[in-house]
Amino acid sequence: MQNVRPAAVAGSFYPGDPDRLARDVDALLHAVAVPSGSAAPKALIVPHAGYVYSGPVAATAYAQIRPAAERIRRVVLLGPAHFVSVRGLALPDAQSVETPLGRIEVDPAMTEAARTLAAVRISAEAHAEEHSLEVQLPFLQRLLGNFRLVALAIGGAKPEEVASAIEALWGGEETLVVISSDLSHYLPYDEAVQVDRGTARRIAELGPELLSHEDACGATPINGMLLVARRRKLRPKLLDLRNSGDTAGGRDRVVGYGSFAFYEEG
Repeated sequence: MQNVRPAAVAGSFYPGDPDRLARDVDALLHAVAVPSGSAAPKALIVPHAGYVYSGPVAATAYAQIRPAAERIRRVVLLGPAHFVSVRGLALPDAQSVETPLGRIEVDPAMTEAARTLAAVRISAEAHAEEHSLEVQLPFLQRLLGNFRLVALAIGGAKPEEVASAIEALWGGEETLVVISSDLSHYLPYDEAVQVDRGTARRIAELGPELLSHEDACGATPINGMLLVARRRKLRPKLLDLRNSGDTAGGRDRVVGYGSFAFYEEG
């Protein structure tokens, strides 16, 4: 096992300079108002494009965990594998992961718990260039400070396999679950708005109909999360729904971004 999975997309998806990165993330988070006394979510769905495109939408979700920031000591992070064919769910072959803001320890106990599942394997290749997981880490570092990580790159997996992994790693109030996914890809602006509204409605209603990879590139981890949400009677909330045409791009071919929170009863 290698000691560190180094940052792969610093300087492209987000700033590579640590001071600028910290300032940019803090500015995104501070732009989101969270009412005092708000309950903190147990799970989030957040986008994973470059910060100039999806950063404001991701920040809308991450700001919601401020009330629980001192309690959260573990993050279970799941996102689609974009570059390497993976059967099932892949853990990194590393003891820590790195961003310009520092290193995050991979949780050894929860990693071993995940490895007992038949669909879970170790793959350094699946994580080496994967941005869907990495871009989430600076937000978590600025909000939580010291925490441990369980990162899973999701490939050809069944929703039930993803759900089983989430359940095995669920933990208590010390654990946050994060699903990384963008929504529709490269549709004209008006069409994307309609498609993404339909996808957001299905997520917010915990609908049993599976999302496709045309709905969301992280459809597989989202579908697994929705299974868990239905079983645990979580309360979903749509936080933000925009696309690259709203943030930093043209409107001929856009990528959709949504952020959602899931709350436990009580």
